[in-house]
Amino acid sequence: MKYRGSCHCGRIAFEVEGKIDGALSCNCSICRRKGSLLWFVPRDQLHLLTSEDNASTYTFNQHRIKHRFCPTCGIHPYGEGTGPDGKPMAAINIRCLENVDLATLPITEYDGRSR
Repeated sequence: MKYRGSCHCGRIAFEVEGKIDGALSCNCSICRRKGSLLWFVPRDQLHLLTSEDNASTYTFNQHRIKHRFCPTCGIHPYGEGTGPDGKPMAAINIRCLENVDLATLPITEYDGRSR
């Protein structure tokens, strides 16, 4: 299935393909504050509809994940990193996708604070 997503103001817009089987809720210092619900996909399934230059990047701790956010409205629609298999991956903030009923998704808690 193909989903459309964006930041609040629309400066960052994208499509992502795949099946959402659930979401991950991480308690690390940044995810806890952002309130993101994450869905991980291979990076090539994320297609930006706006310029990549529209997004700013924040990294912290081990600098393994590029947390992409809009410098205008501040929303974090996705992140980029490397999956356990060594391939590029994207962490999509499901809260930024259109027409997804969050109440129907199983949420997995992830203890990122301890890692």
